[in-house]
Order: sequence, then structure tokens, then C-alpha cells
Amino acid sequence: MCLSPSLGQEFSAGSALSSSLLGIFTALFFEEPQPGDLIQIFRIGYEHWAIYVGDGYVIHLTSPGEFPWASSSSVFCALSNRGVVKRELLRDVVAGCRYKVNNLLDNKYRPQPVNQIIYCAKQKVGQEMKYSLLHGNCEHFVTSLRYGKPESRQVRDAIVVTHIGVAGLAAMSLIGVMFSRNRRQQQ
Repeated sequence: MCLSPSLGQEFSAGSALSSSLLGIFTALFFEEPQPGDLIQIFRIGYEHWAIYVGDGYVIHLTSPGEFPWASSSSVFCALSNRGVVKRELLRDVVAGCRYKVNNLLDNKYRPQPVNQIIYCAKQKVGQEMKYSLLHGNCEHFVTSLRYGKPESRQVRDAIVVTHIGVAGLAAMSLIGVMFSRNRRQQQ
């Protein structure tokens, strides 16, 4: 769920001037997604990922949607350990959140041919899949389609931060023990 309105909602839809301004602003500052592009959606506390398949639609791994408010939320996938692949309008999946085209691994891996990405993505629509934050989340799903390799920077970054935190706690504990011993020896 996001609190910020989408750019289109900030302008009055009835005004020709605002429509023109919106078109100019969008062309200058937003990259129009192309089929096969990865879409990074910024939710509160996490990022959701989808793959653009054209005509305003994306395919993504999301919650099965027993609850309408849980649809297109990776959080509910994690709670249920299962997800479903859906084809939905980008604007519905974004639901007012900020998003961008982010083909994050293009410099590391060669993308699959666009027609193969789209074909494979469409073949998965409707499939229920096991969901795992560490090994099978929405980012793994889209990077697997685009690059043929499931990878999640979100997970990698979280693991790095966790390791740094653990190392920091260990260092603080060691310093505390050494300081305590030194103090006892002085007494």
C-alpha cells in the first residue's frame, strides 16, 4: 500500500493544459516501459517487481488474492508461502506508488530475447508457485524471466546489512569484555 498519489492524479484530468503538461513532464522525466523491461515498484518498507509485457500490462508474482486488499503484495505471499503469477494493468499494480524501469542486471547478464521473455512470462500466468523471501520472491521471478537467472538484490542487500549488524554487535561485545577485564585488573 502507498500513500503518495500517482503523477496523473495530481493534475486535473479535465484540463487540456494539465494533460499537455503531464505529457511533457512524463516524456522528460519518466522512461516509458518497453516489453521485457523490469518494473521496480516502491512500496512502504519493500519493493515489488513486475515485468512489462506491452499494452500497459505487467506480469508479476503476487499473492493469490483471496483478499482484494492483499492483491499485488509480496508481503502476503511471504505470510502464506505461496504466490500466483498474474497479468494485470501496470497502473493497477502500481496503485499510486512510485515506480521505474530498472533492468538492474543488464550490465551483468545478457537479457533473453524479448519475444522469449514475453512468451515465458505469459506461459506462467495463473500458475501458483512456492514463495520464499530468500529464494523465490517477485524479484527472483522477473530476473529469471529477463536473464534466465533468478537473482534478488533486495535479498542480497538485506543479507549484507544483517552480516554487518552481527559483526558490529560482535565487535561491541568484544570491546565490552575487554573493557570489563581491564577495569577489573586496575582495581
